Amino acid sequence: MNKSLSVSNLLGISDLNINDLNLIFKTANYFKEIINRPIKKVPTLRDITIANLFFESSTRTKLSFELAEKRLSSDIINFSAQYSSLNKGESLIDTVNNILAMKVDIVVLRHPNPGAAFFLSENVNSIIINAGDGSHEHPTQALLDSFSLIEKFGNLKDKNIAIVGDVLHSRVALSNIYILKKMGVNIRVCGPKTLIPRHIESLGVEVSYNLIDTLKWCDAVNMLRIQNERMNFNFFPSNREYSQLYGLNTDVIKKIKNEIIILHPGPINRGIEISSEIADSDQAIILDQVQNGVAIRMAVIYLLAKKININD
Repeated sequence: MNKSLSVSNLLGISDLNINDLNLIFKTANYFKEIINRPIKKVPTLRDITIANLFFESSTRTKLSFELAEKRLSSDIINFSAQYSSLNKGESLIDTVNNILAMKVDIVVLRHPNPGAAFFLSENVNSIIINAGDGSHEHPTQALLDSFSLIEKFGNLKDKNIAIVGDVLHSRVALSNIYILKKMGVNIRVCGPKTLIPRHIESLGVEVSYNLIDTLKWCDAVNMLRIQNERMNFNFFPSNREYSQLYGLNTDVIKKIKNEIIILHPGPINRGIEISSEIADSDQAIILDQVQNGVAIRMAVIYLLAKKININD
């Protein structure tokens, strides 16, 4: 297996090949062993400086990246757009170039506009890691989701994986579709018609509007959050009606009978897309996803930093 990624930035899953994926997963396995030891830190990136630029609210992703960077002993700059010169009219490129002038090596970018990470990679001289760009992609989330599924199933080829909920506004859904298709998975998306993108079948996925049928079909399900912050109008009558038709709860689990693995990218709207009983059940691997997120992000940062100045 190639010991180097084929890309110089992580902008989206669509840019990665299967060798890249296998290398990231193998490296994440190594780092997961390390972060479960009494001494969780390695000096691997002590000469690397990383800037975390988050232009949207984030808890899990931001903390996960910060912890991954600290576990690798890198220096960290945390940027807050709210209190920056962007409010005075400065452009994104000028802001980032000013940060890079302070000898920053890697930029982790979360931005509300689709394509922001790609745009930045074309206009600044730095390694860019996409931590989510609008409703486009969220590559590290897809990597940790797949890594978590591999831990449960081993080889994912020919497994049936369902993605349920607000597919229309979800960057998690798109990145998961890209990565799972590369791994030979059968994918079905499910939700209200208003929340399923038109022509999504062109990505090689099935579409269903029936939750029970979908859950009976799948080996694992990824329950997506309703992205209220991206909606300019109502896409369904009420949260109560949505929960009745597409919410995962104990009554639904009893109807499908088969044992399925349950994922959720977070944050969870308990009682809407998933009940507390299910979110906290043994079938759910949500906390495994959180732990794996640190290992995956350590792997991505390490493998990209190797292209700068890392001694193997």
